[in-house]
Amino acid sequence: MNAENDPIIITQSFYASIDTVWSALTNLAEMQQWYFPQLTSFEPKVGFETSFTIEHEGRVFPHNWKVLEVDAPNLITYRWTFDGYPGVALTIFSLEESNGVTTLTINNPTLEPFPDDIPEFKRESGVEGWNYLIKTSLVAYIAKK
Repeated sequence: MNAENDPIIITQSFYASIDTVWSALTNLAEMQQWYFPQLTSFEPKVGFETSFTIEHEGRVFPHNWKVLEVDAPNLITYRWTFDGYPGVALTIFSLEESNGVTTLTINNPTLEPFPDDIPEFKRESGVEGWNYLIKTSLVAYIAKK
């Protein structure tokens, strides 16, 4: 396995309860505010599937998620695939609370490689995207709650 396929791991602490952070990660109305406004459905239930489309620089990325594991409010895992593109990844959100601080760890391993000739599928694009989503967008969202 080369570095391009190493899991992306992001950790962020919040001065918020685990339930507050869990809700931001699993409640559709909240997810639309900080994560993907394009989401039309989401339920933190094993087997739940949803799809939504993101367009970027003239390319269309039909996202497909399937929830694989839920242990509320500590863990949710879902599988990502994209219609029209090979590749499979997981996103594992793990939460721990201690002394009023909730620590979120995102683990985003690639199970089957994505096309290496599309910039959005490169590891550095994923690192940049997750850092923005968690360390900027989610941090700002939780701070407003």
